[in-house]
This record gives sequence, C-alpha cells and structure tokens, in this order.
Amino acid sequence: MRIRVNGQWQEHPDGLSMAEMVERLALHPQRIAVERNKALLPRARYAETTLADNDVLEIVTLVGGG
Repeated sequence: MRIRVNGQWQEHPDGLSMAEMVERLALHPQRIAVERNKALLPRARYAETTLADNDVLEIVTLVGGG
C-alpha cells in the first residue's frame, strides 16, 4: 500500500499498524507525535490503528531542552 509520510510517498505492506510503522521507521514512540489524515493520533492507539492505502501521515519528533 502507498502511504505518504511527511510529504513523501512510500510503499508498505498491507495491514500495517501505526506501531509497526513507527518500528519500521526506527522512531522512538515516546519522542514523536503523529497526525493521520489531519487528525492527531493518540500514542495509546498506535497498536490498534491499522493504516490504509493513501493515508497521509505527518510525524514530528519532539525535542526537549531549554
């Protein structure tokens, strides 16, 4: 399936969950925020959220500091 991640189209296997996508992209789930199709996706729902063809994801990395 095709998924747009931060403006770039990518091919991924069908039935991929958001949690699996985070793992595939080598991201730390506690340090990111995900918007799926213009709606914020709560971290607690990553495992139960199955991505679909033509989904649009915006993933931002949270950076601490001061």
